Amino acid sequence: MKRTVFLGTYTNGESKGIYSCRFDDVTGTLSGFRLAAETPSPSFLALHPTGKFLYAVNETNNFDSEASGSVTAYRITDPGAGVLEKLNTVSSHGAHPCHLILTPESDAVIIANYTGSTVTTIEIQDDGSLGKTLNRILHKGSSVLKPRQAEPHPHAVNLDPANRFVFISDLGMDQIVRYELEKGGRLSERRGATAVDPGAGPRHFAFHPKAAFGYVLNEITRTITAFRYTQSSGELTEIQTISTVPDGWTRGSTAEIFAHPSGRFLYASNRGHDSIACFHIHQGCGKLSLVDLEKTGGRTPRNFNLDPSGKWIIAANQFSGDLHVFSINQKTGALDPAGGRLEIPNPVCVVFL
Repeated sequence: MKRTVFLGTYTNGESKGIYSCRFDDVTGTLSGFRLAAETPSPSFLALHPTGKFLYAVNETNNFDSEASGSVTAYRITDPGAGVLEKLNTVSSHGAHPCHLILTPESDAVIIANYTGSTVTTIEIQDDGSLGKTLNRILHKGSSVLKPRQAEPHPHAVNLDPANRFVFISDLGMDQIVRYELEKGGRLSERRGATAVDPGAGPRHFAFHPKAAFGYVLNEITRTITAFRYTQSSGELTEIQTISTVPDGWTRGSTAEIFAHPSGRFLYASNRGHDSIACFHIHQGCGKLSLVDLEKTGGRTPRNFNLDPSGKWIIAANQFSGDLHVFSINQKTGALDPAGGRLEIPNPVCVVFL
């Protein structure tokens, strides 16, 4: 069948906003490229579980005459064609928002503001539009690599599988900060934090879909740290750190991480090496073994995503301006180029409808 795919971009070049295309999950081909919504630097997108609404961060620092970015809500008016209708835009209460998720009840969005050093929660109203601000939490701290880590840089928001704890990967603090999700989409006071190696720069995070393990992708050191997860307390206990690039490779940085829905494989993208690393997840212990390093067919794969069937990956190469499709070997997890390719300016986020 054909699925609609929404694509976030940076608009500091030829891009104008959010684009959409069609993906054939039988042949692995892409088609029907169009501009879905004109908006500044929608660098990360989140889909409402009903499939009726889409939310985008606008990764800027000048919204409405304040030193902040913004968040925009859209109604999906034509799912097949990927047409969006803007509902409203509100302040993210922090500069350069770079990541967001919806709460399990879809009553709020939780946003990481990278240079604003804040985490913000904003109400989702019944009509899908964004309402009042529920939280604005300022992170405080730093780490060893100056000036890169001279201040906090919240980079991603993740919910645990039980939908109880919210984890913020903070690249500037070298910590994964933990909050508890409260009724109505609010966040509690800080409940704790887990440190990674100094200078690692935790960027994005993925939980195992079937077991109590979590994996943080460290941007600066090009590594993944695996954790055992205690569901009752939300504590993370490190069990392994493993490189995402070949021995001796010292350039570039990591970008995105996803666990396969089977729970058997983990994928991470490498900018500079321009590859996606595939790891086997050892059942029982949660440790990783490298299976494959597949080149993404372009430059700087800032984002990628697995389709809902778990059979395909679409990689977004930011600097070469293209998408490439890969099939997933269901036995080994290895990737093979499927031939699907689409040119798009500055693609940095892939979301399947």
